[in-house]
Amino acid sequence: MTRVVLTDDDELFRESLGLNLADEGYDVVSFANGRETLSYLEGGGAADVVLLDWRMPELSGIDVLRHLRRSGIEVPVIFLTVLSDDIYEQAALEGGAVDFIDKSRRLPILLKRVELIADGLRPGGKSDPPASEIFRHGALELRFQTHRAFWAGTMIDLSLTEFRIVALLAEKAGQDVGYREIYDLVHGKDFVAGNGEDGYRTNVRSLVKRIRKAFRDVDSDFAQIENYAGFGYRWTPEG
Repeated sequence: MTRVVLTDDDELFRESLGLNLADEGYDVVSFANGRETLSYLEGGGAADVVLLDWRMPELSGIDVLRHLRRSGIEVPVIFLTVLSDDIYEQAALEGGAVDFIDKSRRLPILLKRVELIADGLRPGGKSDPPASEIFRHGALELRFQTHRAFWAGTMIDLSLTEFRIVALLAEKAGQDVGYREIYDLVHGKDFVAGNGEDGYRTNVRSLVKRIRKAFRDVDSDFAQIENYAGFGYRWTPEG
């Protein structure tokens, strides 16, 4: 069973969502605050996905996420919140979360997010390449068995979502890849987040910004991910 750790200080919401997840076959462990969640996970507690409220007393959701990442715990985190401003979504994604969902969205949408992330599948039913496959392009090396990326022999600190975006761009090196294609890879076809019809673009920009920073932390001259204004991004060969 997929184990979901659900953290929310709203008891009614937590119990309701927990029961719905359990009805769908998930093993749910729930907590009312961030400290209990950290104690559980840092103590070796199992989790396939963490559903995390943003606003909580003592430790906010983003504080919990930062603690987890500093501890080397890379479990996928989905934020559940009533805060719809892009600034919160950007902060969540740059902090290493894989999704940011308004609590008002219907349960089937949330369940689909959990399913995609927990199963580690690319939306559209296309799974990652075989475990033995290693992809190389110039100084880039992608190891699909462990979802690790290397640049000139140095490992890059990427989340699973960021790794998949790099793989998509690198496998299509020299081609323009649209915002929508990148977003569909992460969230599933036709899912839209953010404000307005093209709100998903903010989500993609935040992810690419974090990816660029991760590579530039290793190589300050990294410039392989170029923006195609109004359309998306492309991976260009090293000069």
